[in-house]
This record gives sequence, structure tokens and C-alpha cells, in this order.
Amino acid sequence: MNVRHLGQVDYRSTWERMQQFTAARTGETADELWFLEHPPVFTLGMAGRREHLLAPGDIPVVTSDRGGQVTYHGPGQLVVYTLIDLRRAGLGVRDLVTALEQSVIQYAATLGVTASARREAPGVYVAERKLASVGIRIRRGCSYHGVALNVNMDLEPFLRINPCGYAGLAMVQLSDIAAVPEVGVAAAGLQPHLRAALRL
Repeated sequence: MNVRHLGQVDYRSTWERMQQFTAARTGETADELWFLEHPPVFTLGMAGRREHLLAPGDIPVVTSDRGGQVTYHGPGQLVVYTLIDLRRAGLGVRDLVTALEQSVIQYAATLGVTASARREAPGVYVAERKLASVGIRIRRGCSYHGVALNVNMDLEPFLRINPCGYAGLAMVQLSDIAAVPEVGVAAAGLQPHLRAALRL
């Protein structure tokens, strides 16, 4: 397992890099976790409907190949891309989604925050507000994309969309409910829970 901390990187070029990595990997290629942030961007999943983009304004919109509807990425949000050979790891798609959700739930618990998942609406929630979003892609038995955890960011752009296709869905971030001031702290805290949940 290789763990990479990439800082703030462009969404489209990082997506292309994930595709290239996945296309080139062999049965011997080590899995990777990429911890990073993106500049402001709205992304639409493969089934994403543009009517959920209410007023994107000056924030670019990228149609991606992940699952799910529309979400927002921006500075102060921890994004973790999971480039994993699922067949080799013995994981199914639902196993991967559950592992991503449970790692965030377990990390939140260490901060005194009670979070939960919803099978009908993937992601992690604190009460009725969404803390983390999940979107993945499987190609040749291998995954990419992953989970986005709101840490300490401007949540206003979420008001410009129906997050994950749900009108009026409220978002929340760790800095509002726990003592987590920045993405680097969250990355260090989340990583062991993520590796344990993925059995990597």
C-alpha cells in the first residue's frame, strides 16, 4: 500500500491520473491511497442530472465517471482516492462503500461525534446533515475515486446545488462540531481507520 499526500491539486488532471494508473496497473501493482484537496469545482457523476446544478456561478462544472449525482469539492475538504485491486483484496463494491463510510464514522467517534450511514443514500451523516460523500468507479476489478470529508471549508457552494441529488440537504463539517482545525489533522486521524476498514 502506497499512501500519497498530494496537497491541493486540480480535479480534472487528478482524475485523468487515476484513470491512467488504473489502466496501467497489473496484478502486482501496489494499491494506493491519495489524500488531497481540490480547488473549487462541482462534479457530476455518470448518472448526474444537470437540473441539480441550481446556480453554479463562477465555479467550474466537470462531468466525471464516478457514481452518484452532483457534489462540490473545495479547499478545506479532505478528499481520499482509493485505488484498490478489489479482486485481490477480496472486496465487493458494497464492501468498499461500507468501508469508506465506516472509516469516517469511526474517526468521528474518536472526536466525540456520533455519525451514521444510510444504505439508501451513501455517505456519512451527523443527525440530518451530511458530513462526507462517497463516489467510486470500478474498472477491470479495480477502484478509483473515493470519499470527500468536509473539514474546514466554505460550505456556501453546496447551496448552489442539490447535494447528491437531494434538494435542501444540509451539509456539516468537522470544524463546526469537533476540534479539527485543518485537513492535515483530519488526514492523519482518518488514515488508520481507513486502512483498517479496507483491511490494507
